[in-house]
Amino acid sequence: MERKKIIRYVLIAVGALVVLLLILPLFINANSFRPSIEQSLSTALGRKAQVGDLSLSIFSGSLTASDLSIADDPAFGSASFLSAKSFKVGVEVWPLITSKTLNITGMTIEKPELNLVRNQQGKWNFSTLGGGGGAPQKEATGGAQGVPELQVAELEFKDGRATVSSGGSKPSVYDNVNLEASNVSFKSQFPVKLSADLPGGGKFNLEGNVGPMNPGDASLTPLDAKVTIKELDLAKTGFVDPSTGIAGVVDVTNTLVSKGGTAHAQGNATLTKLQLVKGGAPSGVPVIVDFSIDYNLATSTGTLTQGAIKIGKATVQLSGTFAQQGNETVLNMKADGQNLPVNDLEAALPAFGVVLPKGSSLKSGSASANLAIQGPADKAVTSGNVGLFNAQLGGFDVSSKMSAITKLTGGGRSSPDTTIQKVTANVRVAPEGIEANAIDAVVPAIGEVTGGGTVSSSGALNFNMVANLNSSGAVGGAMGNIAGMQKVGGGAGGGSTKVPFAIEGTTSDPKFVPNVGALATSAVGGIAKSAAGGAVQNASSGRGGLIGKKKPK
Repeated sequence: MERKKIIRYVLIAVGALVVLLLILPLFINANSFRPSIEQSLSTALGRKAQVGDLSLSIFSGSLTASDLSIADDPAFGSASFLSAKSFKVGVEVWPLITSKTLNITGMTIEKPELNLVRNQQGKWNFSTLGGGGGAPQKEATGGAQGVPELQVAELEFKDGRATVSSGGSKPSVYDNVNLEASNVSFKSQFPVKLSADLPGGGKFNLEGNVGPMNPGDASLTPLDAKVTIKELDLAKTGFVDPSTGIAGVVDVTNTLVSKGGTAHAQGNATLTKLQLVKGGAPSGVPVIVDFSIDYNLATSTGTLTQGAIKIGKATVQLSGTFAQQGNETVLNMKADGQNLPVNDLEAALPAFGVVLPKGSSLKSGSASANLAIQGPADKAVTSGNVGLFNAQLGGFDVSSKMSAITKLTGGGRSSPDTTIQKVTANVRVAPEGIEANAIDAVVPAIGEVTGGGTVSSSGALNFNMVANLNSSGAVGGAMGNIAGMQKVGGGAGGGSTKVPFAIEGTTSDPKFVPNVGALATSAVGGIAKSAAGGAVQNASSGRGGLIGKKKPK
């Protein structure tokens, strides 16, 4: 019987406590704590902070505001730096009840809207958080001096949105921004996790440590973190001009260490379905870029201290600098690759606007490239020297394709494949197309070919070339003499014949056409030369003049 009474009393006590906790918020004016919360935030951030009506939940130990607004730096405008419809402040309940003392244990901001702006001078609107904005000061080992303190055991952003504007460019929007930080303090280092959906698709994740806050410029606050980017679609980001034709999907893994105003990033990026020029086609193989970068946060300039572009077993070394100028990243890079196996390169060539003739493939050989990459990243111009050596182009019979030309020398040696001893050229790859000059090709089945021309962004060919064709037999010699073309070397019926021609059509279906105008000019010159040569010969033999003839005594 006594046991039942004890249980009854316990239940009554528990019930009374529950009722007390339920009615207690009615006797505590939650809004009385609003000035204290606003003052704490405003002092810590160096910005005016405002919160809406507060309600108290004893069970969750929190104050919830219907609204939150943090002002922006006046130099960037009057819009809010951060706003949210719900702001929850975790508090210690007992001091709140007994003495109305507000001890904050955590902050949770639901669906925050964050505006990040970078001006033309490279300054961010969050640089002055904490009252910074003056000359940067040296970091103190025991914490940052001159920084107002803000201590929060748990800080969380849930399902937010960040709008980023740089140099007046079109804003980029990052959705599903989530942040978790613990033991937050402006004067010490604390752990943080950040994730977001990238513009146009893809995921961004950062996990590491940040702090203590830089008292002169919050954007220079130390950071040591691992950063990953997954499935970033270049064509949909808004970072590049769609008219340039640049596209592809990027995955990045790197470590990021920022200290003393310099950020160091080291890692690799994998680019799939990469396309770099208008009129090109996606690469059939991944392109991997290893990088080590030093970036000056104050001047917005960077140096690629180590870089390598890897396509299969082919590796091109990359180095140089880049700079943020307004809303553009301007490159000044060099790429150097030697003895690159063409079998690995072939599937990636369409990304650079290089398309092999339909049905053909590179079976063997090596390539070289010594290039400069300069200009805005999405409109950069690549120029320099490229070469192809000891290669075999399978499925392409150059003699057959050039039959209208090779018949002038008795025809070339037909073969289902084309052997290329070498091809070298000076190239310029720009958004409007490809320009190749000083082309020097040696194809044993034909001879030596020189010249230059262009490939438009749509793949149209316009090349003026000269073939120093291998002559064979009397037919070649006869055709060369009739055409009045220059015949070089060899004995009777041997040597080579120079034939001007054009390459038209498209990269996938090239057309080799004799240059009739040049042939006619050459023929007239040849006939005139032959006639003059005959006159000189006749004169010297005494049959047509006085040259070489003795004067009569």
